[in-house]
Amino acid sequence: MACAGHLPLVRISVKIRTITCFINPGQPLQAGAIQKSATVLATARAELETAGYEVQTTRLATPPFPKILDKLDETSAIAVARQLESLAAEHGVEYVSLGPALLEYPQSYTLVASMLGATQNVFLAGMLTRGKTHVSLLAVRACASIIHQAARLTPDGFTNLRFTALANVPPGAPFFPAAYHEGQDATFALGCEAADLAVEAFSKATSLAMARRSLVEAIEEHAARLERLCQTVSQRTGVRFAGIDFTLAPFPEEARSIGTALERLGPPAAGMHGTLAASAFLTSSLDQARFPRTGFNGLMLPVLEDATLARRAAEGRLGVDNLLSYSAVCGTGLDTLPLPGDTRVEQIAAILLDLAALALRLDKPLTARLMPLPGKVAGDATNFAFAYFANSRVLSPGEGELRGLLAGDEDLPIARLGDAS
Repeated sequence: MACAGHLPLVRISVKIRTITCFINPGQPLQAGAIQKSATVLATARAELETAGYEVQTTRLATPPFPKILDKLDETSAIAVARQLESLAAEHGVEYVSLGPALLEYPQSYTLVASMLGATQNVFLAGMLTRGKTHVSLLAVRACASIIHQAARLTPDGFTNLRFTALANVPPGAPFFPAAYHEGQDATFALGCEAADLAVEAFSKATSLAMARRSLVEAIEEHAARLERLCQTVSQRTGVRFAGIDFTLAPFPEEARSIGTALERLGPPAAGMHGTLAASAFLTSSLDQARFPRTGFNGLMLPVLEDATLARRAAEGRLGVDNLLSYSAVCGTGLDTLPLPGDTRVEQIAAILLDLAALALRLDKPLTARLMPLPGKVAGDATNFAFAYFANSRVLSPGEGELRGLLAGDEDLPIARLGDAS
């Protein structure tokens, strides 16, 4: 671990994208649990901001919503979603994740679009995989249908920012919409925005060894400080600190772009040959850093949240296929991909199936946050007026749809690399 003082923190470049508190709010909902969580979040925010870290959001994540509903119907689901959203807002918490629809509760998938439509700040997900061994073809189509429905809830298709399909994703990841809780005891965790660390490390390096060492030392320096601050919060509040997700989330400007960092390693443009190798190098560098981990701790490639990736997608250098290939060596999967508004459920399902199979075969957590945009066709410019988005162009989802056995209702068995067939 980097020695204290080795990299003096003249300025705090790392930002805290989220402080997420994981709670079980009970059923019926217990206002006291929300209030206690809000106290933890406020205490953590004050501690981090006093130390010089910018905190962008505070969030709550619950167990998967099918497990906290007394009735698995639309009325109950909407009521709980609205109540949690209201209680969180009353206590100054910006966003709530109600976790994924689950295979054990097939009806839960049919409730997600209505819950999204009835709220503004509630995030949800849908599980694609059964354990670490099977992809549910029914769940793949159900999640594709949710994405298709959610795209039509508002004229700009923005609702799908609040939904993701999950493959092999465990509880405890602080980034939304993937966040969900397991168990009764509350915890809290940090999700960082730190793409600029990679940009700086790779821009100044004269060798790959120096690039890796600089990035690892910078991460460890910040992580050690963040851990100390959060342990202080834990002691004050009695709520356990679960760790840090140091996934290098970007911000839509070039100096804080993961696409820029990848290009500093050598690919002429993100999306060209060499990008996969650069992605693998960055992710393996993250693996070497020592700190208390939770969540993904990988490479996030969100097209609409990254200035350089958005530009390369607009140039036609980045598409669904190569972004999916990078998921083999990154950490989070497909994120904020703008798709045509007329993308069919079957086309979405084919993308989700490939991602889920990749997650199980490589035993890694992957997500898919896909955004069909009403009225847009492939090649059209996006026009979001959102501070966290960089506009790009709509990507083609690819042709064709699943047929034969993969269009059935079975579970698809996927053995992990190294496992006996």
